[in-house]
Amino acid sequence: MAEQTLSQQQLDEISAMPPEQRLRYFINQVVAEKQVWILTDEHGAVMLTTEDEDCIPVWPQQEFAQMWATGEWQGFEPKAIDLNHWMQKWTPGLEDDEIAVVVFPLSEDDGLVLDVAELAFEIEQKR
Repeated sequence: MAEQTLSQQQLDEISAMPPEQRLRYFINQVVAEKQVWILTDEHGAVMLTTEDEDCIPVWPQQEFAQMWATGEWQGFEPKAIDLNHWMQKWTPGLEDDEIAVVVFPLSEDDGLVLDVAELAFEIEQKR
């Protein structure tokens, strides 16, 4: 699968979307590209804690994950997870561990926190 590279203008336009619109963009991209992007280091995936829950951030494309890998997340690398693998292994695993997903966070915007089952349902609706 060829890596799609976004122009700076596309990056800026997508980054300017409100969280709900970024969620729709994320779902469409993940289904089209058949992959979910996370950030990892030698210890595993980046985890965040909101007021209520532990979350794993996810992005629709490598560029957005890379843009987020600054500050305390410097040194983390974007990693693509095959969508089928995400749905079959990650979704039940995250659900069992009671870990939510934060969809498409940006440095200045946290993104939407969803239950992993909700995200799986949204993806299935588009597949």
